[in-house]
Amino acid sequence: MPPRVPYAVRLLGALVSGVLLWLAFPTHNLWWLAPVAVALLGGVTIDVGGRRGFVVGLVAGWAFFVPVLSWSGVYVGKVPWFALATLEALYLAVMCAVIGFVGQRLRPRWGDSAYAVLPFAWVAQELARGTTPFGGFPWARLAFSQADSPLANLAQLFGAPGVTFAVAVVGTQLLMALDIVRRQRVQALVMVVVTIVWVALAGLLQPSVDGRRVTVAMVQGNVPRPGLEFNAERRAVLDNHVRGTELVGERVASGNLDERVPEPLSLVVWPENSSDIDPIRNPDAAAQVQRALSAVGVPVIVGAVLQEPQPEVSNVSLLYRPGGGEPERYVKNHPVPFAEYIPYRSFFRNFSDKVDLVTKDFAKGTRLGAFRIDAPSGAYWALPTICFEVAYDGLMRESVTQPGKDAGLILVQTNNATFGYTAESEQQFAISRIRAIEHGRSVAHVSTVGVSGFIAPDGSVTGKTGLFTAEQRIGSVAIRTDRTLSDTLGPWPERLAVVVLLGLCAAAVLRARRDRVDRPDSARTTKDPVD
Repeated sequence: MPPRVPYAVRLLGALVSGVLLWLAFPTHNLWWLAPVAVALLGGVTIDVGGRRGFVVGLVAGWAFFVPVLSWSGVYVGKVPWFALATLEALYLAVMCAVIGFVGQRLRPRWGDSAYAVLPFAWVAQELARGTTPFGGFPWARLAFSQADSPLANLAQLFGAPGVTFAVAVVGTQLLMALDIVRRQRVQALVMVVVTIVWVALAGLLQPSVDGRRVTVAMVQGNVPRPGLEFNAERRAVLDNHVRGTELVGERVASGNLDERVPEPLSLVVWPENSSDIDPIRNPDAAAQVQRALSAVGVPVIVGAVLQEPQPEVSNVSLLYRPGGGEPERYVKNHPVPFAEYIPYRSFFRNFSDKVDLVTKDFAKGTRLGAFRIDAPSGAYWALPTICFEVAYDGLMRESVTQPGKDAGLILVQTNNATFGYTAESEQQFAISRIRAIEHGRSVAHVSTVGVSGFIAPDGSVTGKTGLFTAEQRIGSVAIRTDRTLSDTLGPWPERLAVVVLLGLCAAAVLRARRDRVDRPDSARTTKDPVD
């Protein structure tokens, strides 16, 4: 964007870019607006300098994160919602400060090449946002808006960061084409055509869905009411899932299935919080789980809350096998700060008494989960992931690449009851679709209240349920063993992006120092322009 554009217009452009980015995510699903938003934000930032870039980015961040994270304040109020949105917006502000500084320093000498800072800055920003503070909150990344986009297929090559990079590259090319059109229309047209072609080529990189088939059932039991009191009638929630499992058993026996399933049923999966009555310590809850086991005659994975280790509690996946015995367990590795535990509780209570809604902190698990499931076509591994863990690249990759557990089915067990009829459920489901492509694995995504569904390794969906309904799904899923290039490369693509960005920042700093040295003495007495 030309330097003569007024600062107020830049702020307006930032506001519009944030809104466009929000519309790219579920439930609006206008995925093609994501690169447009990147282009607009880059245009108002690339030559504005560091300090003004920070403000521009903060405006865009608020315009994006306030609506896209609105579900976080449905039942806990506006203060936690706006606090989270502001924290996330600050990362966008720092990113734009970097883009503004680098662009202002390098563009006069490098020309259009300075636009290269944009995609690298987006990847670095999402890496920082997804790892800090308290382990980060990697929600609403560019990649997670692209589940229906041809660019989603790039996840199998370079992971979610690669999809983000691709979206930002498309946005950068759109911005460059707009800039070039003022000088050379033919060249701009060629750039637009090339962009369209390579996006189309990404659509041809269809992931394989081949693999032996196993039959899995999911039970979405529903809750008495949405909101923080979703489990006020904890026995009712447990009973809902038991009854749903009995219906699965009846349907299997009668052959009334959702689709053609050539293999006998091998596993039933319940969601997170399906038994908030500790089934290890409560005989009635344990008896209900056994009742469900008897109804289907196959292993059942239960999402439960255990009253241990005192004074903490544990969010777990429990594998119960027919015939009794102690259940195998996976303890959630990444409890959500300010939702499942409160760091520095006494300090944050000064800002909101909502922290005391979390009466007991959840313990952090230290081992990855993997349950061996026997099926007629051969054994496979059920790899449990609990709720927001699906958004964390490293945790998902470590789970899928556990030695000796290549034949894996990813389980995403979640509870969306606390977010009501908001976009959160669909946003999370879109993340699971990207993960299926990224790791080349089938995903069974099951929620207490919806949405639930089976996701194939190419991101396609079957058996999707509605919100706040009691439903069961029985599906035939592919079990694959091949690793994707993304799993092989691991975190190196985003690390490389950070290195390149640091190099661009170093070049900008050196350029600034040279400008000061080369500037005539008479010019040095003139006040520098405000960044």
